[in-house]
Amino acid sequence: MTHRMPGDGERESSGELAGGSHAQRISRLFSEHNESLIQFLATRLRSVQEAKEVAQEAYVRLLSLEDSGAVSFLRAFLFKTAANLAVDRIRSRNRQQQALDAGLCDESREAPTPDREAASAQEVEIVRRLIGELPPKCRHAFLMHRVHGAEFSEIAREMGLSERMVRHYVLRAVLYCRAGLDAAQSCRESGRG
Repeated sequence: MTHRMPGDGERESSGELAGGSHAQRISRLFSEHNESLIQFLATRLRSVQEAKEVAQEAYVRLLSLEDSGAVSFLRAFLFKTAANLAVDRIRSRNRQQQALDAGLCDESREAPTPDREAASAQEVEIVRRLIGELPPKCRHAFLMHRVHGAEFSEIAREMGLSERMVRHYVLRAVLYCRAGLDAAQSCRESGRG
């Protein structure tokens, strides 16, 4: 199976990604290209785990587009977004390493304030509630991966599912929690203003 290079300029054929809702197109994009996206990112980041995290963030960004119809090259846009996120991650990693080398890490952290601690506790409570709302298999896969650090293959064996299905469940949970946190943030901000 050969994979085209991201951004190769080919417009997705009408059968490949066209049609359906925005979320359905992203879901098809995920099922058809996630493996090649992970490989693409892993070569840049030198970490499969980081590649998976960056890929998830790229899908979240793609899902948050208001007018995905304006993006005619959805696959290329996904890979470009992921590549930009990978560059940001590498730069951040380099800055952190420079700060560690200079011995600045501990001094650069701000002391927690009661407001920050309350906001963090509130976010943790929101995430707990959102995780509790997930379907059981989705919740189990998410907790095994994100909380217990299990690999997708390990979770797939335990749950008797394909690795692709486990990835789908984890991505679904991440997107659901992110949307819930964003909604809570919007409510807090509109309550202040």
